[in-house]
Amino acid sequence: MTEKALQLGQIEKLLASHSLHGSESLCKLLRYLANHSLEHPGASPKEYQIATEVFGRQQDFDPHVDSMVRVQAGRLRTKLAEYYASEGADDQLMVELPKGTYGLTFHPRPHGTGRSHSSTSHQASVNLEVNGRTSRASIFTIVALSVVLASVVAVATDRFLNRRIAEARVTSDSPDVPVAFHVFWKGFLTGPQEPWVIFSNAAFVGRPYVGMRYYNRAKDSSAVITDHYTGVGEVLAVHALDSVFGRLQQQIRVKRGSLFSLDDAKNNDLIFIGSPSENLTLLELPNTEEFSFKQITSGPRTGTMEIINFHPGSGEPKEFLPSPPDESLTEDYSIIALKRGLNPAHSVLILAGATTIGTQAAVEYVCQQDSLEQLLLRLSVSNSGELKPFEAVIRVKVAKGVPVGSELVALRKGPA
Repeated sequence: MTEKALQLGQIEKLLASHSLHGSESLCKLLRYLANHSLEHPGASPKEYQIATEVFGRQQDFDPHVDSMVRVQAGRLRTKLAEYYASEGADDQLMVELPKGTYGLTFHPRPHGTGRSHSSTSHQASVNLEVNGRTSRASIFTIVALSVVLASVVAVATDRFLNRRIAEARVTSDSPDVPVAFHVFWKGFLTGPQEPWVIFSNAAFVGRPYVGMRYYNRAKDSSAVITDHYTGVGEVLAVHALDSVFGRLQQQIRVKRGSLFSLDDAKNNDLIFIGSPSENLTLLELPNTEEFSFKQITSGPRTGTMEIINFHPGSGEPKEFLPSPPDESLTEDYSIIALKRGLNPAHSVLILAGATTIGTQAAVEYVCQQDSLEQLLLRLSVSNSGELKPFEAVIRVKVAKGVPVGSELVALRKGPA
């Protein structure tokens, strides 16, 4: 078998391993780096290439702003080390991704770094023997240590198996999906009907060729609503949710906010996309209590949506403001909140930004493994735990109209 065939075989073995099982993004990255390494020996792909060709980032991707590729590469390094320390401990060919480069390397396993061999056991026996005889004291010590060690191993094994059984119970229906997705979305997967996704669909008056603006109930009571508007962020958000629920083997029902009624809310789990300024139905439903959107009505920021922080924690501001309206949008803020519905047996998830881009970022935050795991960690929710109501604010970095990074900046755990 040729060297290249051996290397490709090792890659396929890694892709099928438990260490990489369920991590589609890391598998894509590994396959891409392997092909690049074999086709271009000694040449490392650029971060921009990986972002656009592997993860589908836009052509305006800026690695100085978005660290996604570096984060994924770090995760891959960890998984490779995990594999070779466990199920791949006897593999003679090792695959590594050295720090500081995206060039994958192949090399034989250094002698003596695999599992222990019989020679080790033989040497241990020789060391225990003195002139062909082992003292009774040594035998007693060895037996006692063996009993203690067996007890420790039994307890550790029992805890490990119990944890694995709990995780398996959560992921049994769709084993290829990370556990974090099952934990976060579990409440929207068990109802008799599919969850409803309600996206903002704000009313407008006027026409494009003479000028259009949001319908204002106070000023436009007699005006004709000529059109409805949905931001590009909401469109991309619906696509992201559909992809996640597809992986979880659950369908969603999508409906425009302008056509939604309170009767629809009584017996369904609901996911609202868009702030109350556009998704007006939110104003008639159980809403957030710790953070709320408010439109600024005076000063240079008139018309801007801000997020009010009703009970600021240590070091937190009283309000979260996006970039000024007369500047390019580089920073936005979003609310992610899980609430009980009108019927407490159902859940309401609110994903909303001060702008349509912030809304997109809020949805992507709960649709990506890394950020979802961070959120669950901050909420102290284990793999077998239950997600309780909460409210959170994230800061969104924006570059050229695209959300390129999000950070959790405020979090409140609600009552059970």
